[in-house]
Amino acid sequence: MKRIMLAAAISMGAVSVQAADSIRIAHVTGFTGPLAPYAEQLDIGLNMGFEYATDGTMKIEGRQIEISRKDTQLDPARARALVEEAYAEDDAHIVVGPVSSGVALATLPLAQDYERIIMPEGVADAITGAEWNRYVFRVGRNSSQDAVSNAVALGEPGVCVSTIAQDYAFGRDGVAAYKEAMEAQGGKIVHEEYLPTDATDFTAAAQRLFDSLKDRSDCEKGKYIFAIWAGSSNPLGRIQDLDPSRFGIKLATGGNILAALVGYSDFPGMQGAGFYYFESPDNEINDWLVEQHFDRHNAAPDFFTAQGFAQAMAITEAIRKAGGSTDTEDLIAAFEGLTFQTPKGEMEIRAEDHQAMQDMYHFEIEVEERDDWFAGRTVEAGVPKLIRIIDRSEMDIPVRN
Repeated sequence: MKRIMLAAAISMGAVSVQAADSIRIAHVTGFTGPLAPYAEQLDIGLNMGFEYATDGTMKIEGRQIEISRKDTQLDPARARALVEEAYAEDDAHIVVGPVSSGVALATLPLAQDYERIIMPEGVADAITGAEWNRYVFRVGRNSSQDAVSNAVALGEPGVCVSTIAQDYAFGRDGVAAYKEAMEAQGGKIVHEEYLPTDATDFTAAAQRLFDSLKDRSDCEKGKYIFAIWAGSSNPLGRIQDLDPSRFGIKLATGGNILAALVGYSDFPGMQGAGFYYFESPDNEINDWLVEQHFDRHNAAPDFFTAQGFAQAMAITEAIRKAGGSTDTEDLIAAFEGLTFQTPKGEMEIRAEDHQAMQDMYHFEIEVEERDDWFAGRTVEAGVPKLIRIIDRSEMDIPVRN
């Protein structure tokens, strides 16, 4: 009897220790530098997502969630050191980030070395493609989802497109995926233009883009310049200044953060497809996010706020599915095929490459004066009005690993 009681006491003690053990998540991303607004949105969304998913307790299966912030400063070497610190010194169960695709790619091998989960926030296809390993899971969209959704929105026989993108993984992967998807829709890519990530002079590139399209006779359904660009400088403004309409050329691009959408006011009628705009989804989770974000920040939740929120929802559901375990193998089994709810609706993590399958939003830009996007100021903005939701079942997203 004493042995039974002792065994029961040991068992109860083990459960108690597990319950007291925190769930350690390191948010390793670029909190300074040109992508800092993305990182801050992701961090706000991550914390709000855990709050929503846990009914405010910040506990999963009785275990406290602990989130640490580490700033990569967009330096791949620094990012590697911080991810290694998170795994080796902080004993983090999961690393979330980085947001820069190039920086994220540099950190992926460490997840394999330490046999711990990493959830990169960058977009390049290579993250869940050529550079993927079994410890990598991505909840944000990849370049193919950006590209395929935009091709579904605009592509058809008789459409000709020239592209302009930044000359690194995000831009080149995006164009490659867009070309593949556009051609599958019957459209043509006739020219690809790549510029340095810090380019500010787009005049010569614009002229090359115009020359590639202006005299074509096989584009009866439309001539487009499609841009894939991240950061504060954007080529669309300069291209628009040079009046592409005189050649019958229209501009197109994907969605973006609200600060960038202010500049879209120069492009009324421009169409594209995007990951998130706070007025597009219609569900209870998005309603909560929008209401709470306005209450707390006097501003609308943004593009990456929704992604951070979705990342928290995925982590919470995976740990619950694993019975509260943060053992890596248990988490991998839980994440693979996981369906979970987000501000965008339901997502599903594909088992083959650990990429989250998700809906996208076909929009057309309308110019409006908005006093609710940013705290304390009114702006004239290009609002991405919803044309339709592109269901994840409509997009053939390749498995690239």
